[in-house]
Amino acid sequence: MTVSLVSTTEAAFLLNISTGRLRFLLNTGRVIGARKVKRLWQIPLNQRGMPEITPGRRGPEPTWNKNQRTANTFIHVLRKTIDYNRDHGTSHTAVAVKVGGKKDYCHAVKIHGPCQVVYQPHKPNTSQAGGARLWIEVEPGNIVERVYFSNGDYGPPPEVVQQRAKQKSRKAKHCISATL
Repeated sequence: MTVSLVSTTEAAFLLNISTGRLRFLLNTGRVIGARKVKRLWQIPLNQRGMPEITPGRRGPEPTWNKNQRTANTFIHVLRKTIDYNRDHGTSHTAVAVKVGGKKDYCHAVKIHGPCQVVYQPHKPNTSQAGGARLWIEVEPGNIVERVYFSNGDYGPPPEVVQQRAKQKSRKAKHCISATL
């Protein structure tokens, strides 16, 4: 029986955690069978195609993915953020990567495997893409590596922060009117 070995980037993608968190788990010896060869980690996969992590002794139940991915990855280029960066001389993250219910923001992506660019001008994708008319769709199992600029601005882009503030104020108004 041959054992499949993956890198830290691939293992973090499979577990749906950051590479930093995975490196912490590797350095504390919680990834079963992982070994370091020179500067690179080689992480074995179990029969389900996932790295195995030993449970910790304290804290909450782990939130990493224990099964193979079944959801597609959707990648969006945030046009409003690009315009904001141009007008204000900033470098906020302008790429959104959505896997299931989790959304990350980054400056660039590297797609390891096949993908497709989808354009639907008259039928926006409201279920996964938040009403986008153009997106990149990556099938489960293909790795989407996030890239960040060393001098870039991190966190959600300004348009997302503004959108969240509007939703929060609407909820506050609704709560006030409901109590009156």
